[in-house]
Amino acid sequence: MFTRLIASLFFLLIAMQLPAQAKRFSFTREKMGSPFTIILYAADSTQAVMVTEKCFQLVDSLAFIFSDYIDSSELNRLCARAGNPSLAMTLSVPLFDILLASKNAFEKSRGTFDITLGPVTRLWRRARKENKFPLPAIVKEKLVLTGFNKLLLDTILHTAYLTQQSMQLDLGGIAQGYIAQQVINLLKTNNIANALVDVSGDIAAIGAPPEKSGWTVGINVPNDKEEILKKPISVFNKSVTTSGDLYQFIYHNGKKYSHIVHPKTGYGITSQRNVTVIANDGTTADWLTKACSLLPVKQAKKLATSINAALLIVEIKKGKPVLYTTKNFSTYWKSAPQ
Repeated sequence: MFTRLIASLFFLLIAMQLPAQAKRFSFTREKMGSPFTIILYAADSTQAVMVTEKCFQLVDSLAFIFSDYIDSSELNRLCARAGNPSLAMTLSVPLFDILLASKNAFEKSRGTFDITLGPVTRLWRRARKENKFPLPAIVKEKLVLTGFNKLLLDTILHTAYLTQQSMQLDLGGIAQGYIAQQVINLLKTNNIANALVDVSGDIAAIGAPPEKSGWTVGINVPNDKEEILKKPISVFNKSVTTSGDLYQFIYHNGKKYSHIVHPKTGYGITSQRNVTVIANDGTTADWLTKACSLLPVKQAKKLATSINAALLIVEIKKGKPVLYTTKNFSTYWKSAPQ
């Protein structure tokens, strides 16, 4: 009896020292025109709600800086000064940071990712809304206003200047991934070790759900809102983004033009292609999907491999999906139930 009592007390003391089992919490709010979801594991609802509120406040502050839909955003205030060299603007840390990341992306992608396409992307945004294909002369006119060489960044003074009047920047191909990554970083500093952030398909994750080796992510088949590839992927401390023309496109003369615009032509791509990138951070995953949507398959695989990312391209050929991958992508296929 005495021995049993000692044993019971011993296990009770051990149990008291063990951390409480983390519980799953999920929060979704409408941000930047789309659902923004945070899934995390925390000790209790008080901790989960507190840290999530911090995250959504961060999202709002970054969206107000980066958005080209908000007239008074920092991005739009920078663009309003275009063409006036005396009005170089001192930028906030986040805006300067994302512009530097965009410059790096432009250089690595050999110009296929270009945030100076703002005048062109706004033209196509209006065309999709009104379902009216723009005249070639208008596309050419807007294309003249682009060019990364016209965006000057001073890394010492943290200033930026657009050299040509009517220039506009569009961070749509990088901002969601950047924001997702910043939310993940904030979760880490608030002692959250296992979480997933989903910004309308731009996913950043840390850790994994309890007793799992990673977060399970499904990949859509091109041109299908419901069907996903039979085999999902599993990621741990990685970010995932998939780009395609599933939701944003316009038809003209029997062709489907994607919202992803080629910097050289000013027109959206017409290939039926979904591009998925797995990278170490959300910013890279986001811009790399856009660049690899434009590049030939061989060059896209080479680019992804050069920056230690994994790439999957799914194209529809003769009505069936055809897959192209970098060699390292196979390590992310979820091979067994978890």
